[in-house]
Amino acid sequence: MSEHLGIYITDDSNATFELPINPAEVELTAETDDKSETVIDLGEVNLIGDSKLRSISVQSTLPLSPADEHYVSAQNLLGSAQDYIDWIIKIQESKKPMRLVISSTKISFKATISSFQYGFKNGYDGEYAYTLVLKEYRPYVAKKLGAKQEPVKTEPIRPSPPNKVGMGSTVIVNGQLHRDSAGNGAGVTEQNATRKISLVNPGSAYPYHVTTLDGGARGWVRESDVRSA
Repeated sequence: MSEHLGIYITDDSNATFELPINPAEVELTAETDDKSETVIDLGEVNLIGDSKLRSISVQSTLPLSPADEHYVSAQNLLGSAQDYIDWIIKIQESKKPMRLVISSTKISFKATISSFQYGFKNGYDGEYAYTLVLKEYRPYVAKKLGAKQEPVKTEPIRPSPPNKVGMGSTVIVNGQLHRDSAGNGAGVTEQNATRKISLVNPGSAYPYHVTTLDGGARGWVRESDVRSA
């Protein structure tokens, strides 16, 4: 049985929704900042640069009333097309990064909404056609330059202590999955499933967001539903 393919967006508050209809194709662009130089007695050479920010474009539709349509692909739906539009615009206006996850693939990264276009096409008012363009987000810290510069120290990412559950832990899940950490959008129930914790929202009813071992999003679960693998 193949795993569900879905496109999930998680905002800065760890609330997650799935786009209602999968697009025909999703195009991820990954480039490097290469430069060409001319070397004496050799000619033009290519100097390989650092990786540029990845970008992804999604083109699909939002039915006015998703639950009334037979062609939706999402497992959990919002009430209307306007709910999706409002949520996407809210994320864009928050000026904070969100996370894109495409289940059953290894595509998962933080991004910002660089462009969101939507409207009616071909005189049909039963659904919105939209184009969503996301650009990868890399965190950074601005540093004031002074007379003396010291190297910036970075803290290594520390794994969770043995037998304790946290970000990045491999766990066994026995419990029902949900769309967000508040418990909305109840989904399937996992039984002795080996998963990985990708997000943590302390203090919430369902604080752990789990994925498959290769990064495919599953959902939010109770603390009591997971144990260290």
